[in-house]
Amino acid sequence: MKPKDIVDISVPETDVEEESSSKASATDVVLSLEEQLAAKEKEARENWDRFLRERADLENYRKRVGREKEELLNYGNKSLLEEILPIIDNLERALAHASEDGLGAVVEGIRMTHGMLLTALKKFSVTPIEAVGVPFDSAFHQAMAQVPTDQYEPNTVVEEYQKGYMLKERLLRPAMVTVATQIK
Repeated sequence: MKPKDIVDISVPETDVEEESSSKASATDVVLSLEEQLAAKEKEARENWDRFLRERADLENYRKRVGREKEELLNYGNKSLLEEILPIIDNLERALAHASEDGLGAVVEGIRMTHGMLLTALKKFSVTPIEAVGVPFDSAFHQAMAQVPTDQYEPNTVVEEYQKGYMLKERLLRPAMVTVATQIK
């Protein structure tokens, strides 16, 4: 070959630097995009977690409000019923001490009124607590006295001073009772 035919294929130094810097900037762009993608994926996961928590909070709120509403419907009239119970007690006392001496109509009127009140209470799921002859239960009975006796088993209710009542499955008022103890 003749020296004329030799071609210089060397690249000027400025072109090599430009190529390497453009390759580096392309790599930086790719890395930057990957970092941005990772950041956005992390943000999306955090937003999804926050959404799920908020959704659960909303569902818990709905359930709590539903329970509170049901509670209010079931037991909202408790204070009114507690005010009516002494009236029933007085009617029962009047019937227990009434004599039929010329007041038969009055006694019958009291019995009817008493019956109507008890029927009205049953409509609102108020039921009397059975006390005499059953074992003493501090959840339903309030002991006012203890009496030694052999007619009843120890820790059995012997006498009822005041009736107790339940409102659905809740205690409205405990029964005031006398409890049997062993004779010593």
